[in-house]
This record gives sequence, C-alpha cells and structure tokens, in this order.
Amino acid sequence: MQIANNKVVTVTYRLQANLPAEEKRHIETADASQPLKFLYGVGMMIPGFERGLEGKGVGDAFDFTIQATDAYGDADETAVISLPIDIFKVEDVIDFEILKIGNVLPMSDNQGNVLNGRVLGYDDTTVKMDFNHPLAGHTLHFAGEIVEVREATEEEITHGHVH
Repeated sequence: MQIANNKVVTVTYRLQANLPAEEKRHIETADASQPLKFLYGVGMMIPGFERGLEGKGVGDAFDFTIQATDAYGDADETAVISLPIDIFKVEDVIDFEILKIGNVLPMSDNQGNVLNGRVLGYDDTTVKMDFNHPLAGHTLHFAGEIVEVREATEEEITHGHVH
C-alpha cells in the first residue's frame, strides 16, 4: 500500500537542521521504539514532509531536504517583541531564574492561546522574547524509513488524527 490521503503512516526518522554557525545539527529521532504515526493529508505535518513521503510504501527509505518556507516558515521579525517586565512578577517579585536567556516560557495571547516564547534578554523595564517556532528560518533534513501504511478508520478521518 502506498502513502496517500487518509492513510495512517508510521515512520522512523532522524531530523537534522542547518542552524547558524553549524553545518547540520541533530534535532530529534523517531526510532522503532517510538516511531511517528500520523494521518497523511490532513495538515498534521509540515507540507514538505508529506511531499517527501508521497507515493512511498512500507520498507521504502527516504532522505530529503525541506527549505524553511516549506517547513516552519521564515523567521518573522514581528514575532520578536518586548513585554513589560512587570508581567513576570509573582507576589510582586520577579523570578530572574525564569528570565534566563534562552529559556522557553509558555505565554498567553489576548485570546487565551498558549504561545511559547524564548527569552532573548531583558532590562529594568522590558523582556525581549521570540515567539517564532524554534526551527523557523532553518533548512530541515529528514532521513528514515516507512514502517507501516494502513487505511484510516472512519473515526480517525472524522477526528483528523490517529487513534
């Protein structure tokens, strides 16, 4: 069976990304003990990943590169913002351990959506945070194997994810 829309696909892979000042850096691995299982063609995965798997079947190897625009997009300068430092107070005290540069903090927007922001720096009045996806602006490289392809159940198709 070949990978196509509304098929449940199971893969193992190794993900590397081209990051600044580095050739390629290992990001994550999905191995046989914890493979990635997803419903193909419903928008669960980045577009370039699905295109790289299209038409493949069980046992097929894959090895492809995805440009940033086809993955998590280019880094968006408007996603780097300065917030008032006072919002980080708990009982009128700022915990500077959580404001450590590089820390990723869960934040909420005005609609209550949770967004992860990385602390870039702070001063006496503001905290500069980056809300871009950590891999935005980076080229990704996937190499792996198709472990299983099966028909999705009606329930999986209706819910838009694997059960």
